[in-house]
Amino acid sequence: MNRKIYSRINKKISISVFSLLLLLTNNAFANTSINVGPTLGEQAPEISVVNTQEQAVNIKEISGEQGLIILFFRSADWCPFCKKHLIELNEHAEQFTKLGYGLAAISYDNTDILKTFADQKNISYPLLSDQKVQTMLAYGIVNSEYAVDSDHYGIPYPGVVIIDNKGKVIHKHFFKGYKKRVKFADLYQQLKKGS
Repeated sequence: MNRKIYSRINKKISISVFSLLLLLTNNAFANTSINVGPTLGEQAPEISVVNTQEQAVNIKEISGEQGLIILFFRSADWCPFCKKHLIELNEHAEQFTKLGYGLAAISYDNTDILKTFADQKNISYPLLSDQKVQTMLAYGIVNSEYAVDSDHYGIPYPGVVIIDNKGKVIHKHFFKGYKKRVKFADLYQQLKKGS
């Protein structure tokens, strides 16, 4: 009798442990960075974007003394995770600019959407529009889940690229899913140690 009870308990524990390991493994893979975007150490591709006043913007104009941090995001219109992430970057903006970095965020949103969001949330850095998808293609971060004829074509994988003051890519971090994002507090600590 005791053997049967012990065997059942042991079996349930084994199944529970296996399920937990499977869940942790899936989460670990879901949360890891994917290898898309420009090559580290190489010259950053030019950006072909406009600001909320519909003026063309280049990397040099928005860079700080140390370089530029670009956040690529899905949409400030319909993506709640993006909206939250943009606000989080705004909360850390002063820290990054004190380290000497310029900040910008790029999406496929039109300038009206970006201007409305920036005004409503008092965003202190430029939100830039890449409606022609030239920058997303140049950076190799167009989300492959959306076909060219889709309304959502041009959505990037969410992530960050950091360009140094010589125009070279020194950091990149992208995620396949839309929920996982770069933690700006961690990124700040990494950059602070490197300066």
